[in-house]
Amino acid sequence: MLVFLLLFLPIVLAENGRQAWLRYAPVIDSSITHPPTLPQSIIALNSTQSSPVFTAGQELQNGILGIFNEHLTVSHSNHSASNAVVVGTEAQFENAFGTSPVPGQNQLEVDGFWLDIKGSTVQIVGQNDRGVLYGAFEYLSMLARGNFSSVEYVSNPAAPVRWVNQWDNMDGSITRGFGGVSIFFDNGGIVSNLTRAAEYARLLSSIRINAVVVNDVNANFTTIQPSNLQGIGRIADVFRPYGVQVALALDFASPMEFGNLTTYDPLDPGVIQFWDNITEEIYGIVPDFAGYLVKADSEGTPGPLVYNRTLAQGANLFAKAIEPFGGIVMYRAFVYNLLNESDWTADRAKAAVDFFQPLDGQFLDNVIIQIKYGPIDFQVREPTHPLFANLPNTNVAIELQVAQEYLGQQCHLVYLPPLWDTVLNFDLRVDNETSLVKDIITGKRFNRTLGGSAAVVNVGTNDTWLGSHLAMSNLYAYGRLAWDWSLQPDDILKDWIQLTFSKDETVIDTITQMSMNSWPAYENYSGNLGADHTTIGMDRTVSNGTGYSGQYPSQVFEVYESLEETPDELVLWFHHVNYTHLLHSGAETAWSFVPLWETLKNKPGIDEERFEDVLYRQIFQAGHSIVWRDAIVNFYHNISAIRDDAGRVGNHPWRIEAESMELDGYELYTVSPFETASNFTAIVTSTNSTTGTATTKISTYNVSLNSELVGEWEGNIVDIGKLGHTPSIYLDGHSATRITFRDVQVNQGDVLKIVGNPSGVEPAPIDYVVLLPQGVID
Repeated sequence: MLVFLLLFLPIVLAENGRQAWLRYAPVIDSSITHPPTLPQSIIALNSTQSSPVFTAGQELQNGILGIFNEHLTVSHSNHSASNAVVVGTEAQFENAFGTSPVPGQNQLEVDGFWLDIKGSTVQIVGQNDRGVLYGAFEYLSMLARGNFSSVEYVSNPAAPVRWVNQWDNMDGSITRGFGGVSIFFDNGGIVSNLTRAAEYARLLSSIRINAVVVNDVNANFTTIQPSNLQGIGRIADVFRPYGVQVALALDFASPMEFGNLTTYDPLDPGVIQFWDNITEEIYGIVPDFAGYLVKADSEGTPGPLVYNRTLAQGANLFAKAIEPFGGIVMYRAFVYNLLNESDWTADRAKAAVDFFQPLDGQFLDNVIIQIKYGPIDFQVREPTHPLFANLPNTNVAIELQVAQEYLGQQCHLVYLPPLWDTVLNFDLRVDNETSLVKDIITGKRFNRTLGGSAAVVNVGTNDTWLGSHLAMSNLYAYGRLAWDWSLQPDDILKDWIQLTFSKDETVIDTITQMSMNSWPAYENYSGNLGADHTTIGMDRTVSNGTGYSGQYPSQVFEVYESLEETPDELVLWFHHVNYTHLLHSGAETAWSFVPLWETLKNKPGIDEERFEDVLYRQIFQAGHSIVWRDAIVNFYHNISAIRDDAGRVGNHPWRIEAESMELDGYELYTVSPFETASNFTAIVTSTNSTTGTATTKISTYNVSLNSELVGEWEGNIVDIGKLGHTPSIYLDGHSATRITFRDVQVNQGDVLKIVGNPSGVEPAPIDYVVLLPQGVID
């Protein structure tokens, strides 16, 4: 009996995360008493290896082998469809079997699919080759989650544009990259080994993303040099079997920088000819090229405003060049180069509407204005961008960000779909009618045929792709939502957990709880509200402020114009008020993630490698949340000069400030900005080569400390180490790390000694030591 049990115990093998949600792990579940009757073979109705239909056959073969340990043969001819899984387009089904199995006519839209599962007979029909592969991934996802239902349904995309924007640079670096270097570029060219690029295309196809802008929006003209365009062609070749198209971000000034012209004026005949030639060259190399992404007149980048041309004239320059080939132009609404910052009413939040609304209807039909979800820049809390309500005669897409640029940089767990949901389901009430943002970007509200979404994604060569296992939930959810904006964030999350870890209820419930609480927690311990000595918030009303609220339709304007009607979470965004608002810290929530995750040790699907990696990041987040909480409290206490009657600010009874210790080789350092250090001061070694020692007697705590080494660590884990964080050249909260040693016994009179050995840029800085009884949060 013992041997029998051992044979069927789930073995959790170490995983590095590279397979993400496509692990195809064996289905091990005691609740499955009747395993499914599987197809006996696979028929893929296209034998061309670059076809997504061919790929669908291979993916089904590998997936069923991994999940059920059953090897099915793949054929490409019209054998009997009985007891087989057959994949192909409607046209291919009609050619092979004389008819399409899809009931009715014209049910399938571009990229859509029909899935019919009846026991061992499965039919997957796509409107096009890409739709076939999407249907195959849908079927495999059901099997991997233990869903063996008989189904018959059509699935069509909410919008035709479902893109991701990589911010990869030609030197191999990634702007806001926290997961390694580029999988596309290195040393000014395209990498020779594109294996990771092909794997990335597979992941994207499984969540129905249909195009990737492979280079940074702050584009370099060298991308369109002939040798690099040939390399872009190689990327397209490895993407094509997965139905993923390549797109490029352009440098508006390329005609001068690369074309030897004296201008990049969009109305200049030479400039027009330059882009016509470049576009023709690209399509000669990449026939299924998706299109261009353009960032212009923003953050110092060149654009049409330099020549007093309109943004529409700038966008249409590229639209005319690419239209004969069927390509599209995504033109970013992030424009504010000409903002007069000396005028306090020249609110950056107003810039996009000011620039684009007067041009509504002037953009060509293959232009899409790509609009960030909020009017500033991917902040933890912003109102819905009013530009969505101001372009009824122009194609629009929403720009989201999977990359956690301002939301923890993938060092903090922040599940983003609940944030996105507040925007996508916001009703802008255009013309006093229901006008949900999700209906505007998909074209439904204003009867536009082109629209959708783009997400900034920063995958790199790290095995986890984003640098963090849990951060991948955001990429998975983006793809699922881009296909169907009606899905609920928690439902998507639970699917991802089952595919990435296991179907164990404790695993699902625990990670769901952590993830769904993560965005509110991060907002509470990091959100900056803006303030002066007497008041807090920014007045963006029409009556007294910048006038930003007036950019919304009347019914929304009336809410935001009124202090009483404005929702609590946006009061300080729209109004300048006295200090009557209490900051509620989310640090306690972040600390709860550590014990929650620890309950999953050795649970089904939680292998040791991924368990330890996630635990490491959750401990970091717990400590970093305290750093941010303290910085915000110190900042507002200082600027407001309001007396802290409760004695909370700077009151940390469990801390020992480093500057109060006996120092040898260390010296005091006044930290700037002051609020990022406890008591505004830290210690650093006197030189970058001097070993420093900080010593103190512990005389006030009734705990014990052995004379043994408690622990040691390297000080580079944030900037260049395990966390993959963006480097900071300052001693500040950005690079601060709380190192935690648990279950240490401390006795009265014991001597605490810290030895810092500096190397590199930072001189082994220390802010404070805190000795916390179990269960107490600093």
